[in-house]
Amino acid sequence: MISTPRYGRKTRKRYGKTEQQTRELYECPTCGKKKLRRRSFAIFVCKSCNSVVAGGAYRANTEAGDTARRAVIAYMQGQLSAEEGS
Repeated sequence: MISTPRYGRKTRKRYGKTEQQTRELYECPTCGKKKLRRRSFAIFVCKSCNSVVAGGAYRANTEAGDTARRAVIAYMQGQLSAEEGS
């Protein structure tokens, strides 16, 4: 966290939140354990199963990625139900 009064309260708060997100452990999509850690920009590595996952710049899951994932799942379910009806 920036400890000087130089940059303003909002900027320091936003910076602190971002720093906290980069150091968090996330749930691995491969093994399901909470061992996924940020290695570099948008690259996350699981300490348990050594899988490498691409994610957001500072978080493993982003809001845009969640929206895209839901859209793909909905599309696939619609496609499967359309095939079953034929």
